[in-house]
Amino acid sequence: MTPTASSAPRTVQPITATALGAARIGPQRELKKAVEGYWSGTLDRPSLENVAAGLRRDERARMAQAGFDSVPTNTFSYYDQMLDTAAMLGALPPRVAVVDDPLDRYFAAARGAEGIRPLEMTKWFDTNYHYLVPEIADDTAFSLHPEAVLSDLAEAVAEGVPARPVVIGPITFLALSKAVPGSASPLDRLDDLTPLYQQLLTLLRAGGADWVQFDEPILVTDLSLAQLEKVTEVYGELCATEDRPALCVATYFGDAGPALHALGATEIDAVAVDLVAGGLESLAASTAFHDRVVLAGVVDGRNVWRTDLDRALAALGTVIGFAGQVAVSTSCSTLHVPYSLESETDLDPTVRQWLAFAQEKFAEVGILAAALRDGRAAVEGEFELRREALVSRRSDPRVKDASVRGRVDAVRSGGASRASAHERANRQKERLGLAALPTTTIGSFPQTARIRNARAAHRSGALSDVDYVGAMQEEIRRVIELQERLGLDVLVHGEPERNDMVQYFAELLEGFVTTASGWVQSYGSRCVRPPILYGDVRRPAPMTVEWASYAQSLTSKPLKGMLTGPVTILAWSFVRDDLPVADVSDQVALAIRQETIDLQGAGISIIQVDEPDLREMLPLRENDRQAYLEWSVNSFRLATSGVSDATQIHTHLCYSEFGTVIDSIARLDADVTSIEAARSHMEILADLDAAGFGNQVGPGVYDIHSPRVPSVEEIVSLLREAVAAMPADRLWVNPDCGLKTRSEEEVEAALAAMVEAAKMIREELG
Repeated sequence: MTPTASSAPRTVQPITATALGAARIGPQRELKKAVEGYWSGTLDRPSLENVAAGLRRDERARMAQAGFDSVPTNTFSYYDQMLDTAAMLGALPPRVAVVDDPLDRYFAAARGAEGIRPLEMTKWFDTNYHYLVPEIADDTAFSLHPEAVLSDLAEAVAEGVPARPVVIGPITFLALSKAVPGSASPLDRLDDLTPLYQQLLTLLRAGGADWVQFDEPILVTDLSLAQLEKVTEVYGELCATEDRPALCVATYFGDAGPALHALGATEIDAVAVDLVAGGLESLAASTAFHDRVVLAGVVDGRNVWRTDLDRALAALGTVIGFAGQVAVSTSCSTLHVPYSLESETDLDPTVRQWLAFAQEKFAEVGILAAALRDGRAAVEGEFELRREALVSRRSDPRVKDASVRGRVDAVRSGGASRASAHERANRQKERLGLAALPTTTIGSFPQTARIRNARAAHRSGALSDVDYVGAMQEEIRRVIELQERLGLDVLVHGEPERNDMVQYFAELLEGFVTTASGWVQSYGSRCVRPPILYGDVRRPAPMTVEWASYAQSLTSKPLKGMLTGPVTILAWSFVRDDLPVADVSDQVALAIRQETIDLQGAGISIIQVDEPDLREMLPLRENDRQAYLEWSVNSFRLATSGVSDATQIHTHLCYSEFGTVIDSIARLDADVTSIEAARSHMEILADLDAAGFGNQVGPGVYDIHSPRVPSVEEIVSLLREAVAAMPADRLWVNPDCGLKTRSEEEVEAALAAMVEAAKMIREELG
């Protein structure tokens, strides 16, 4: 359908300052506490809804106070925005229909319930946020359920807020969905979704929305010519919707490139471009937006460094040359950064002045918008403050350490390899003496109230160092005794001393700072405080050796030393932007390498170096991937090649699509790779086998992100699929991921079922 003059929206208020989206968990994780209270039955529905309404109201107020004349709404979610979109489009999996209550049905799709398997989970593009993957079948009957979007809009309108509802666009929604086995690609259903999005536009206009933002980050990935033509077709039809709001299509996380031309061929009213991750050149090459609005994402929504306002203003000046109107914006939603620096009173004051969290980024948007409107002289003082911060950061001696760089160069030049996998396997088999299908866990055990209370008491000074160590040793003893009783073959110490798999190491490495309240949502109610990597990285002392040695002293069974790999430490940190990321990764790898050598020296025979984010940091464009895979694999091997061939190296990867990195997983050359497989029913094993992967594998046999306790029969069924796909002498048996988020009761029951299932398969195999 070709847009006509009658379908164009009426004149609306221009946008000059905004953000593409915002966080929803609350500055002190208020949403996490509320939804977990609801799940446990300690908080009722009205109380949960009151917390949610307060968080939405507060976030709108923060953006209005920053001077935004267009405020994004519908960015709140009880769990995940892709799940919200599936619910809005009537695309929740049929298996949850047995749950009568809509909110409980939503949570059943997210977390599972008795007899109900949850949706799969994977990373949101190349961020550290996880989304739930909708399942689309040929017979999925889409239908519009816009109540949540309209309700959020009504709240904003009642407050007099210039609201801009944000919805995941139809192309991104279907591209990120999964086809039910036997069904066609979800993208084949675009023609079925487009009328629903047209209905939504009409309803939002009737509800008082002047602007609507459809998020299409999939447009910054490699799309075929046919797909680009479909972009033009779909948005041509959406623009033809009668009495619609002005329509902004938001692209972010990269350069939209050819997709800008596809969008420019339609009558969309605005496009949002990520000028932090690229995009200026492509925008400059397009003549399609000279009479339209460009939301110029010059303030980084993904990292925490203060914006170079002079550089950002120069970029805005360039955009003015080929846009009808320029609005200053964040590059993406501020979902990916903490709320505010206000509570970070204990942060190193020098480092603190280099940083900007969401609230500070909103202020930067406002300053830049004022500079465009009133001239830079009107806000020159703000520009000067940020120049001083940039000078301070460049000149601080902690940022660059010549001795660290020299050691990295020396290890690189010496090579990072071990004997062949076959030779190593023989030496390790002789040393470890494990049965077929050895059972183990990924590392962490539940972070109980006992552990959290002890950590809080130690942090406040109420518990001495000696007493804290004693409390953690008691937790380790408890975990070792449980694993011995259940009959696991390779044990772990449970990691009670670790608040987070990355933050723990950041607190012990020089070159990092950590925050008190820098919470960021990982998935659902899971929140993390990413460390800030600001300078060259150095390990001043061993970090895990005492804990692992103590745990090993309690058992005669092999125990794994547990470390986090360099790529994952980078992925779960806010990383410096003044040094190539490959060099930063190798600095972290050197610190991990030193730790592996010390663990081996302490008698630890198995060392696990987790890299769950190897796939998640993969660049979105094919042309950029080989360079990334080269340095990331080399960095892992630098970290793990300092030990003898008799020491077994494990790694762990989870919750992502691995097909594009199968060869790189093999090149990591870990002796054992544990990997998510329960939600995907062992699909990964066939891919590994087809790629010629010859080392040992631990496919996850149950999903730890669901409170469901798997039955022995379920695990036996998965293990039968595993041994059908791969020789049993190369298989390990373990959960999908660490157990820290589960209860002690769930863990004991699930591990007991896992051990029993492994015994049954061993007996079947003879």
